[in-house]
Amino acid sequence: MKIIREPVFAGIDVGSLTAKAVLVDKGGILSHAIIDTGANPEKAGKTVFDKALGKAGYRREEVRQIVGTGYGRVSLSFVDKAITELTCHAKGVRYLNRGIMTVIDIGGQDSKVIRLNRDGSMADFAMNDRCAAGTGRFLEVMARALEVGLEELGRISLRSRKPSLINSMCTVFAESEVISLLASGEEKEDVAAGLHLGIAKRVGNLAKRLGIKERVGFVGGVAKNKGLRDALESFLGIGFAPIVEDPQITGALGAAVLASETHG
Repeated sequence: MKIIREPVFAGIDVGSLTAKAVLVDKGGILSHAIIDTGANPEKAGKTVFDKALGKAGYRREEVRQIVGTGYGRVSLSFVDKAITELTCHAKGVRYLNRGIMTVIDIGGQDSKVIRLNRDGSMADFAMNDRCAAGTGRFLEVMARALEVGLEELGRISLRSRKPSLINSMCTVFAESEVISLLASGEEKEDVAAGLHLGIAKRVGNLAKRLGIKERVGFVGGVAKNKGLRDALESFLGIGFAPIVEDPQITGALGAAVLASETHG
């Protein structure tokens, strides 16, 4: 007897550093995958989509609708529709936690704050895409300057008792400043904590200018950095609302949910 499966939908988020794919059906999330974007956004989109399909045990032809998002969405010739990451993050976050009214998203090359309406649609947003300060790319450069892994950066900062003062958040100047601080004898954990405080102030002020509505969700790859997460919570005087899935996949999840709502 042939087994009839529920219709499945896909969202693919190709960012500057990572590509994410999520598959959903009416029951929820079936699978997700994350890979480095590399130099070819379309290839990354196809590869991460195939990985998510493999995890869920589906073939491409079984996917009813594919929505692309992220900066690389224009490169995805195989998707049915492309939607901005602002809309997709809003949708993905509210799918995971219906109480969230503000979204802070720190990705590879920009920072975004999105304020939501009661129905989950986007009411307003603020975005910093002119400078890499505080983004995943910025943290990659700082981790190299500190000679630690990117994943280790957040952990070591939690050991700090006296965060260093970082005067510049420009990537080039901050890297030189970090090297100088280390040469003068400052501890790596204090420099890392100082960087996180600087980022928290920059992103936190962006959120304050837009206006924060409780509850607040923190998403994007940088949301996995506990040192920065703690610094941002402290600066804003809030506790972030829980996100039950990987915070890096909310854009791809929102794209998949939008696909299912359009052709469900």
